[in-house]
Amino acid sequence: MTGMPLNEMAMTTASLPELTTGRLLSSWHLDVPALLLVLVLGTLYGWGVLRLRRRDEPWPVARTATFALLGLGTLVVATMSALAVYDHALFWPAAVQNVLLDLIAPLGLALGDPLHLAVRALPERASGRVRRAMTGRVVRLLTFPLVSTALVLATELTVYFTPYFATALRLGWLHELMYLHLLLAGTLFVVPVLTHEGALPAWCTHPVRAALVFVDGIIDAVPGIVVMTHGTLIAGAWYLHHAPPWDPDVHHDQQLGGGAMISIAELVALPFLLAILVQWARTERAQSVALDRRLETELVPAAPAPGQTADEDRVRPWWETEDNEVAQRIRRQHG
Repeated sequence: MTGMPLNEMAMTTASLPELTTGRLLSSWHLDVPALLLVLVLGTLYGWGVLRLRRRDEPWPVARTATFALLGLGTLVVATMSALAVYDHALFWPAAVQNVLLDLIAPLGLALGDPLHLAVRALPERASGRVRRAMTGRVVRLLTFPLVSTALVLATELTVYFTPYFATALRLGWLHELMYLHLLLAGTLFVVPVLTHEGALPAWCTHPVRAALVFVDGIIDAVPGIVVMTHGTLIAGAWYLHHAPPWDPDVHHDQQLGGGAMISIAELVALPFLLAILVQWARTERAQSVALDRRLETELVPAAPAPGQTADEDRVRPWWETEDNEVAQRIRRQHG
């Protein structure tokens, strides 16, 4: 659709039927670049899981399901559902598309932990390359929490408040590039925070990550607020020219888009924060178990006193075995 001349595009968007709940669920179109990306990501992830299973190494089914359904599924919905069919006629489907790509899809992909899977599934030499890439200067800079948060915010503001978005509506290749741009910006923040690999500085403990996610949830609402309250139409020339006859109120359309952006940004913050808290609890539990095992192997029971068996010493109260003022006072009280 986006490669058509403007007059033909206007006729196409004007001929779109009214967007009802039924059409929102049943309208689809094929986006070849997006489909190729989904197939490549799904194939690589599936190969990694299969490789682990062949070595009889476990990989949680929940991670695979989340990666496929929430991650790749969101990519498909954002680029090929009714949101993509109507994004050139109405602003709010385009706004929902974009927030799905830079918030929901990265969260789904990150919960699948593809970095940890790659490190475990790849041969030792290739696995080392992945780890070195994650700790390289450029990657460290881009995934540094404050930098990656700023990148997400800057990406959304650039999309809506520069000619980027309006130009992408006219040029198909730039529209696809914008999809990828949004996805990468969100991934740079979410994946390092949730991965089991050491992709963040040592000071980014789980409490710090939880605080960062909380702050990020507040920041993610900023673009939606600005879009909703902005007095000037975003890509106004385009949407005024292509507004369908059954929904001609372009200003109301933009307000709907901004409201949807705020709602989705706030909704995604809760599961993101819960994922961090679950990881935190599991890490604490694993550390406790490891400490208990270490204590069991390193601590040697004290030798019993002369003329006393180990069993007798175990059952006697502490005030009978220790020689201090408190123990002596208790022994005197008990006669």
